[in-house]
Amino acid sequence: MAHDVKSHSAPAPEVTAPGGNLDREIAGLDALELGGGTSRRVLQRVWSATWPMVSAILIAIAAWQIVVWSGWKEPWVLPGPADTLPVFKDQITSSRFWDAVALTMQRALVGFALAVAIGVLIGALVSQFRVLRRAFGSLITGLQTMPSIAWFPLAILLFQLSESAILFVVVLGAAPSIANGLIAGVDYTPPILLRAGKVMGLRGLNLYRHLIMPASLPSFVAGLKQGWAFAWRSLMAGELLVIIGDTTSLGVLLSQARELNNTADMISYMIVILIIGILIDQLFGFVDRSIRTRWGVDQD
Repeated sequence: MAHDVKSHSAPAPEVTAPGGNLDREIAGLDALELGGGTSRRVLQRVWSATWPMVSAILIAIAAWQIVVWSGWKEPWVLPGPADTLPVFKDQITSSRFWDAVALTMQRALVGFALAVAIGVLIGALVSQFRVLRRAFGSLITGLQTMPSIAWFPLAILLFQLSESAILFVVVLGAAPSIANGLIAGVDYTPPILLRAGKVMGLRGLNLYRHLIMPASLPSFVAGLKQGWAFAWRSLMAGELLVIIGDTTSLGVLLSQARELNNTADMISYMIVILIIGILIDQLFGFVDRSIRTRWGVDQD
């Protein structure tokens, strides 16, 4: 009797399908393989994006060293990488250098933000009204092709040696490219999309916001990228020409190195300006790739 109670109270053994453990193991191996494949693809993408840039840097340094070895200029006029790179390292570890970078980037971001606001407003108006297109279309292109250095005499007369003079030229250098990028994007919006939007009830601002702007985004991003290039060049020219009080920027450091005939320092600052430009270009490239991926036209 006790034996019967004990046998009835004992828990029933868990029944496992014959292939249950094997299925779980296979599923785990598949997940591990997929995870490893994803990591491998990420590493391959990072490597494919990195090695051309690293190769270009090494080729540039080698060409620079070959020019120095050729004896074309005296070493104090054109120092080699071995003399310049230690100076570059010392520069990027000083607080004065980073204060200069912070001021330059602040000017660049403020000027570019103003240029984007003005460029988008002008581009939206010109792209929607034919009268404005006929009146100002060629003028915008003309402003885009005008060298930024030509604006500084007028900027200094209008604003003296001030931040406003620099921002004035930065905005004039960048806004036309941004406006033209938006205009081109609107012009190449497929008519069938416009008809479909109107059939769905999109009119006026809603049509522009929900259909035209997304459709023109690739051209608009290209205009932003070009606008940044013009803004950055205009800013560097401005900081070389418009020195405000005791402020220190990358342009001021570059100008001081030139006045002191300190070529190693001057090249170091030029390298920093180049690196900042490359990093911003990579940021725009990331945005462009994201847009192409979303649109399904990325071939990677």
